Amino acid sequence: MNLEQALQLLKDKGYKYTGKREEMLKICADERRYLSARDIMERMRGNYPSLSFDTVYRNISTFVNLGILEETEFDGEGKFRLSCSTTGHHHHIICTSCGKTISVPHCPMTVMPNVAEDFVVTGHKFEVYGTCKACNE
Repeated sequence: MNLEQALQLLKDKGYKYTGKREEMLKICADERRYLSARDIMERMRGNYPSLSFDTVYRNISTFVNLGILEETEFDGEGKFRLSCSTTGHHHHIICTSCGKTISVPHCPMTVMPNVAEDFVVTGHKFEVYGTCKACNE
């Protein structure tokens, strides 16, 4: 997803266009990696000095619910990124140092199709954490 697609989706779903929302999405589009709500807020402080954490987090929650942002958690903190352009079901390898992500082309659930006889899987999440080549150097 790119910035224009994200803003169009927001508009199509009946959400008001604001400069703050556009800047939040622009930050995520420019970074193309996982960011915390605090990372996003700090980048916006110059243009919006009275911006509250609640405002940032409420908008992030809206973006996640609309599928504009993807969400994960590491180090006990929620991290967010613009939804990747990979279509269909996929997973990620995530650098815990810089937040860079790489899509994993195959689903690991294919090697364990029978989780439990009396259990119906309705969803799953698989992420691999580590450090990328640039962060290791």
